[in-house]
Formats: sequence, C-alpha cells, structure tokens
Amino acid sequence: MVKVSFAVASRKRRKRVLKAAKGQRGGKSKLLQTAKESVKRAMAFSYRDRKRKKREFRTLWISRINAACRELGISYSKFINGMNKAGIKLNRKVLADIALNDKKAFKKLAGEIKN
Repeated sequence: MVKVSFAVASRKRRKRVLKAAKGQRGGKSKLLQTAKESVKRAMAFSYRDRKRKKREFRTLWISRINAACRELGISYSKFINGMNKAGIKLNRKVLADIALNDKKAFKKLAGEIKN
C-alpha cells in the first residue's frame, strides 16, 4: 500500500506561516519553527494593541483638551462638566481637533461653558 504524505496541505501550511513572517530578521523569516513562534507572538501583540490603541488615543485627546483648557484658565474636569450641563454633545476626538486647529472656536466654546 502507498504511504500518503499530505504534501500539498503541509506545503500550503508552511508557506502560509513563512509568508506571515516576511519582514522579520534572520531565521525568524526563513526557519519554519522560529517563524511559527514569531508569527504567533506578532499576532498576540497585534490583537492586544488593537485594544490598546483606542485607550492611547483617548488619553492623547484628553491631554490636548486639558492643555487648551488650562490656557483659558479652566480645568479639564470643569470643562467637561460644563459641557454636559450645557447639553453640548461633542466627543473628545472632535474637541481635541478643535482645540488644536481652531483656537477661536475653542475659546468661544469655553466661554459659553463658563457662563
């Protein structure tokens, strides 16, 4: 009886791993075992960092809004509280963009919130 080697499937599996490891240095992109480890690790980091990215952007936006508020003599927490009381529905991403690119509009917004 003939021994079946599953050559096509195993070659496809190896090629998929090595293709995913492209760009790695040295044996990580050439040797199957190290490439497997490297790809597994990279996938874990990419999964984790897709979640982390959202947190990091939010902290960036908050720090930008805070800096713009401090220039106008108001704290970040009072600014956000005032926005909620005034019923202004702008998210932090938009607020940070306004604070960075349109100082006059942000100053007007802060003035409205102070009153």
